[in-house]
Amino acid sequence: MGKIQKKYLEIKNINREIVNWIEDIAEENNCRIERKEWKSKYNSYVVYDYEPFCSEGFEINLLISSPDISYLNFIKYLYKQKITTIDYLNSCIKIPVIKNYSL
Repeated sequence: MGKIQKKYLEIKNINREIVNWIEDIAEENNCRIERKEWKSKYNSYVVYDYEPFCSEGFEINLLISSPDISYLNFIKYLYKQKITTIDYLNSCIKIPVIKNYSL
């Protein structure tokens, strides 16, 4: 019987607010979180496999595995779409409002 070869997707510097969303999407799509790490932005030697007490100054990285590459491609697509949507909505918020006080 052949050995199932796993495929991997690594996502780096994930926004803290969407980590749970990515984990849920991975679980829904038959994928597994192989590694979740908090890596210091200032010292490359400081890496935790748990959320540090003060997580400011750390980037969150995930390694996701699946026996089928199509699941990983779908997760990658959803992640890119979510980031694009968030960026678009943030740009909408930053549009200056021109007030016209003349009647």
